[in-house]
Amino acid sequence: MTTDRSAIAEGRARSGSGLDAIAERLRAARDVAGTWRAARSVVPPGHLDAAGCNVPSDRVLDAVFEHLRLERSRGGYAAEPDLGAARSALAALADAGPADVAFVESGTAAMAALLGGWRLPPGSRVGFARTEYGSTLMLLRRLADERGWTLVELPVDDDSRLDLDGLRSRLAAGLDLVSVVHIASHRGVVQPAAEIGALCRAAGVPLVLDVCQSLGQVDVAGVDATAYVGTSRKWLAGPRGAGFLIVPGLTAEMDAAAPTLGGHVWTDGRRAPGGRAGSPAPVAGAIRYEGSEGAIAARVGLGVAVQEHRSLGPAAVHAHLAGLGGTARRILDGAGGWRVVEPLDEPSAIVTLRPPPGGSADDARSRAARAGLLVGGAPVTRAPLDLREPVIRVSPPPGTDPETLHALARVLGG
Repeated sequence: MTTDRSAIAEGRARSGSGLDAIAERLRAARDVAGTWRAARSVVPPGHLDAAGCNVPSDRVLDAVFEHLRLERSRGGYAAEPDLGAARSALAALADAGPADVAFVESGTAAMAALLGGWRLPPGSRVGFARTEYGSTLMLLRRLADERGWTLVELPVDDDSRLDLDGLRSRLAAGLDLVSVVHIASHRGVVQPAAEIGALCRAAGVPLVLDVCQSLGQVDVAGVDATAYVGTSRKWLAGPRGAGFLIVPGLTAEMDAAAPTLGGHVWTDGRRAPGGRAGSPAPVAGAIRYEGSEGAIAARVGLGVAVQEHRSLGPAAVHAHLAGLGGTARRILDGAGGWRVVEPLDEPSAIVTLRPPPGGSADDARSRAARAGLLVGGAPVTRAPLDLREPVIRVSPPPGTDPETLHALARVLGG
């Protein structure tokens, strides 16, 4: 039997290429961790709550302060910033354009502006999953009651991951809108957003994707959703008080819940008979959702944070955070009887832990705080259809030392 030397050489080359790829990913992860930490002169020790409120960089902080100084020295309305670069950077993360971006106060405000102004007729069927964020669920139920919509719960598996065959069946039966949380606030499971987007597109049904916990943590490109709802302070590490809508699929049926002078015009500039003005009509683009008044300095800071994220390399950041999440799950699962909720290899940095019998999430968080560790929590109200008891949420920011996770494991086991 002869040896195929070319096949052996090819195999070695493939093996070497695989090792090179692994080495490159490790190098990129180290670069992300080092660069992210170096950009911050202060990172709270024991900070494990990036999913609650991450740590802005020095540049973000400086940008916010500088804009506030300009407002003070020139007057607020004379210091209007150019947010074009911020819109472009944010839009690029979702395959959208700068005109598709609107800045608002928070993710919750963004969802209220989007759904509150959507002119779905009575009888419309709106699909959602049991992982829906509590505030959005409240909003959906109120809108359903007031407007005669029917809410249709979409099937999920044991990990609360959307069942694609079930979604296909519900779409075939008739849906007029689908709302999905890409990564829930209380559970680090990454929903198959690209597949969900493809199914909704094929059925001609608009998709709203909540990316509050995913943009900056996992890839949202390629989903082609009708609209994305997000916030600044989590994985993008921007300041509080800023949220956004990205609406590449804007249609005539979509408008803000309340018209504003910044996003709407009078259809007739002259006064109508009887002393009445004309009717308000939205201007082109997502700016219709944006009020001219707001925390403008926070929007400036968000723009800087998004540009920093893009400079780091989103793919490298995503890989680094997925690795941190995997490390955290392996270290924490079983500590003191606490069990990780999502699969151990889930590619996210949100790690949720359910308590052992007799355990208390509030008590564990308090013990962690006394040990200098900041962890989050999710009460049942956060996702009342999916949570049966409060859980601990651990979400390490980039560059987290594994020893911090070991310290939390010791607290949970103590």
